[in-house]
Amino acid sequence: MRNRVTPAGDIVDIALRGAWTGNRGVLHRGHEIVRFHGGDLWITCALAFRGRWREQWLPNRYTHLYFHDEAVSFAAGHRPCGECRRPAYAAYRDAWPGAPSATAMNRRLHSERLARGTHTRRLHEVSWAGLPDGVFVLRDDHPEVVVDGHLTAWTTAGYGRKQRLPTAGTVRVLTPPATIAVLRTGYPVQIDDSAR
Repeated sequence: MRNRVTPAGDIVDIALRGAWTGNRGVLHRGHEIVRFHGGDLWITCALAFRGRWREQWLPNRYTHLYFHDEAVSFAAGHRPCGECRRPAYAAYRDAWPGAPSATAMNRRLHSERLARGTHTRRLHEVSWAGLPDGVFVLRDDHPEVVVDGHLTAWTTAGYGRKQRLPTAGTVRVLTPPATIAVLRTGYPVQIDDSAR
């Protein structure tokens, strides 16, 4: 089904399993995705929470999306859910200056992930120096994650080749700057073991 999210935030039909679910509001009609997002609330949720289960593709209910790992969800512009992932949400929020409300975080992330008034992805030019684990960069139009001092390429089949992390210059990043700042504080982002 077309419900997997790439680091660029695109919703695609691939077989790659998700470690997390989440949503951006009601995006579907029937079993088809018909819109990119339904507002500025983009969250990453646990696959299981208190034994709850809800059928997918219900009319007028949020659309379940799936992420390979938390680093992919962060690159796409999502943040931890405040209900099913309360400790992760609190750690993420507390890493922001002034521990803002969820509404304030949503607005800031939305402005950093999309060009205003469009669905065009915003990229940010950032120095290679000090990029923390879990940040996705875009090189030659291919997403790569920073992990353990190297870069690992992400593909629709999972993580692939690894190479040394550059130390000089700048790079375009997919991960919103606010989330990069959170990762710099030591937030323990989940990255699939295959990236290491």
